[in-house]
Amino acid sequence: MCARTVSNRNAVSSISIRERSSFVISCILNRHSLVILMKQITLIKFLFAATTVCAADVPVTQEDLVRRTQELYDAVVPGNQAPWKKYFADDCIFADEKGRVFDKPKLIADITPLPTGYSGTIKIENVQSRIIGNTAILSYDADETETVFGQNLKARYHITDTWLERDSNWQIIASQAHRYYEDPVPGKADSKKFADYVGTYELAPGQTRSISYDGEKLFVEKKGKKEQLLPETSDLFFRKGLEGRILFRYSDNGKVNALMDRRNNEDVIWRKTE
Repeated sequence: MCARTVSNRNAVSSISIRERSSFVISCILNRHSLVILMKQITLIKFLFAATTVCAADVPVTQEDLVRRTQELYDAVVPGNQAPWKKYFADDCIFADEKGRVFDKPKLIADITPLPTGYSGTIKIENVQSRIIGNTAILSYDADETETVFGQNLKARYHITDTWLERDSNWQIIASQAHRYYEDPVPGKADSKKFADYVGTYELAPGQTRSISYDGEKLFVEKKGKKEQLLPETSDLFFRKGLEGRILFRYSDNGKVNALMDRRNNEDVIWRKTE
């Protein structure tokens, strides 16, 4: 009885040791598997994050933007709306050189073929850019040549486009243009009237300018600065490189009584004092 009991105890002890050993080994293996699994999950997360970043961050260069912008202008003459639909965002703001502000539907509707007898080109020049993250600024001159029934016209604009990358797609979110001022072609003045213009004109106390002439040339002088008034027509003058026009007002008695400095179709009146 005692021997059997001891034998049974030894058997139980032996089984218990084997079970514990098996349990320990199982735990070690499970822990090892868990470590491997965690490493695999970490690697998967890293690869997913890297893929997401790469997908979200689509790089763009100045050359890319210039190529796409030139594609827009090449589409103007035939009235091809496809590049404009592609490269302008649905929520874009477009301000042109005439002061008009368009949303995308109005902008696209404005892209129509030039009339018969009209043709031209627009070339991009003097490009500058700033590209930071998902935003890019492209600033450039647009040199336009237009042919109207065989007659050539030229105009120059400066344009700034803001490109924004969203959903791996670069589009223009805002664009603004202005036209460079250019002097008109000089015309022929009526020099017989120059003597009528000569004198001093006053805007306010202490604010005066004088008009003089030398042969076929008419001059305006203010605070020691003398500039030639070039004729656009016989009675309308301009200063080189400056917007605005100068003209002279006659009173009912036939004498000049004021100089009008015309700016954006509004006149600043300088009254003749002598």
